[in-house]
Order: sequence, then C-alpha cells, then structure tokens
Amino acid sequence: MHYFDYAATTPLHPSAAHVYSELSQLCYGNTSSLHEVGTEAVNTLTFCREELAKMLDVDTAGLYFTSGGTESNLLSIISLAKANRHKGNHIITTMGEHPSIDSALEYLKKDGFNVTTIPFTEEGIVNLELFENALTSETVLVSIQHVNPEIGTIQPLNKIAEILKERSILLHSDCVQSFGKIDLKSIASIVDSLTISSHKVYGPKGVGAAYIQPRHRLVPVFPGLVHESGFRGGTVNVPGIAAFTTAADCAIKMDHQGKSFRDAFLNKIQKHHELFTIYQSPNSNLQFQNIIGLGVRNVEGQLIMLELNRLGFAISTGSACQVGQQHASKAMMALQVPSQQASEFIRISFGRDTTLDSVNELADRLIEIANKIRTPIKEN
Repeated sequence: MHYFDYAATTPLHPSAAHVYSELSQLCYGNTSSLHEVGTEAVNTLTFCREELAKMLDVDTAGLYFTSGGTESNLLSIISLAKANRHKGNHIITTMGEHPSIDSALEYLKKDGFNVTTIPFTEEGIVNLELFENALTSETVLVSIQHVNPEIGTIQPLNKIAEILKERSILLHSDCVQSFGKIDLKSIASIVDSLTISSHKVYGPKGVGAAYIQPRHRLVPVFPGLVHESGFRGGTVNVPGIAAFTTAADCAIKMDHQGKSFRDAFLNKIQKHHELFTIYQSPNSNLQFQNIIGLGVRNVEGQLIMLELNRLGFAISTGSACQVGQQHASKAMMALQVPSQQASEFIRISFGRDTTLDSVNELADRLIEIANKIRTPIKEN
C-alpha cells in the first residue's frame, strides 16, 4: 500500500518503538509514588519535559503532557476561558478548526460564553477584516490553528498576535499539524497556548502536550486532580511520553521533501485543469507543502478514495476525526464552497516513506480514474 495519509496519522518510528518497549518494562513506576521506582519515572518524565521544551524554546513550567491533541485543545481552551471570565465572555475562532476546538467551544457556550466563527478567504487564510471587526471589549480568547489539516494553509499568526496584543486578548493555536515539520519556536513566543500530538510525528498514539504560558492563571477543568500540576488526571504515560519525545526529535531532524513531491504531483495534475480543483494559498510562505487538498470535478471524493484504495493508494477525504460524518470538510465550509463541490474533496499528504516514484504513480492513477469516471460509456 502506498500511504498518502500522513496528515491523519504516521507510522511509529523504529527509535520511538524501541524506547517505548524498553521503558514499558524498565520504567513502569507511577510518578505519584514516593519509592525508588516512582522516582525513576519522575526523573524520566522531567527529562522528557526538558527536551520537548527545548524543541519549542519554552519554559518547562508551562508544558503539560496529555493523551493527545484533542485533550490538549479541550483542556487549554476551557481552562483559559474560565480563568479569564471576569474580563469577558466572548471567543473568536475560524470555521476551519479541528473538531476538538468546536467541542470545547460548544461546552463553553452552555456555560454562558458567546462564540464567533470567521470564514477563510478564497486563499484559505482567515479573513482578517472580518476577524478584526468581530473583536469586542468582551473578547477574551481567540483560537486559530497554525496549519490547516485539510488544505495545508498556514495562518498568519504573527499578524493576529499583533492585533490581539494591544487588546490583551489571549491567543491559542492548534499546532498539531505543524509540530515536527515547521520550527515552532517563533510561534511559541507569540501565542499564549499551543497544542501538539505524538502520532502526527511518528510517535505512539494516545500522547500529546499542551503549552500554556506560565504567567497565566489556570482554572482546572476537573478540580482536585493531581497529575501534571492538576491540569489533568490519570496515571502519566511515561513510556509513551518518552517515545513521543524521541519521535519528535527524529521528526525535527528529518529531511522533509514536501516541496519536491508537491511540485511533481501538481505538475501532472495541473495539465488536466478541467478535471481538478486545487485548494491552496498562492503565497508559498502560507502553504504547508506536505498537504494537498483538491477535488475531482463532479465526482464524489469518497468514490475517488475507494478507487485509489483498490489500486493500493491510501488517501483521505478530509480530517480523520470527521470520517463517516455526513457533512462537508471543515476547510470546505470555511472556504464557503457549495455543498456539491465540497463533496468532491480529497486530501493527499506526504511523509517519511513517500517516494517520488509513488507520487508520480499516484498522480497518473488519479488522472486515469478521473477520466474514466467522468467519461460516459457509449452504448453499442
């Protein structure tokens, strides 16, 4: 199987697998235990926190390990919003966020918060004019993802942070898609909180992290918990965290070839412009190269996905957290694409084991399928 769904999840890196296996047997203590075995677990956890903090260039005091990007987003947003409720009850986000952001905001709505969602421009970037117009004296928090997981556009967080800084409004960013592929040190320095996930960088599933600037007061979503400074509950997954840290280090050092793969794929596809719609930013600085969002005109994306799967190619029809749901991709909604056109959407994403030969073959097969499905069969 030729795998082109790295934006959904990645295979476990051999080094991370080795660390996980070894520590599962040798470092099995509970970090809350006071005996020597527990102390060994604490020391390992401390080392991992320091290493991950170095990758982000942040203070270890603000780094909390979680069960993944979803939990990180939920806890960060709800905690920060409740801690700042005395300043206001308005939150702004975009229409293209990960479903976990929507979930956190729906929860806060029931607690009296008001939420404004902003669409994208046709270039896949948050509409800054609408964004600025939506700001009010009651706005306390803004949540905008760094890289869109479906079309790969990179949001202008620097501009957004400048707008918010003068108003003392907090900025949260879901950095799950960008961590390990884009240097986040500059982003970490301007946001108030960010989230990352292990399985997007060749680490084990069920592990992630949230960084919240230590200067901010937190209101735990679930009071009375003791792990991760009260940020969350549950015995800390030390072997998983160590494997995550190992995988992240490997991912950061990896030679990413997204641009060459993207160029090769699009060079073939764009020769058949009548067949395809490409969703991307025309500004290369605002486009993550490893993700290509496109549609085969007048053909359901799910049909294309199934046909490619039959030929040995794994792609997706959007965010993995929405598979099976009967609504359009979040990116298509944010772009305000008509529903029929939105149903044509498919996503291709590159990663560690992608080869130029497999990229070219995927493009060839996709063109063949598009022509075959779109061409009526002549009756005898």
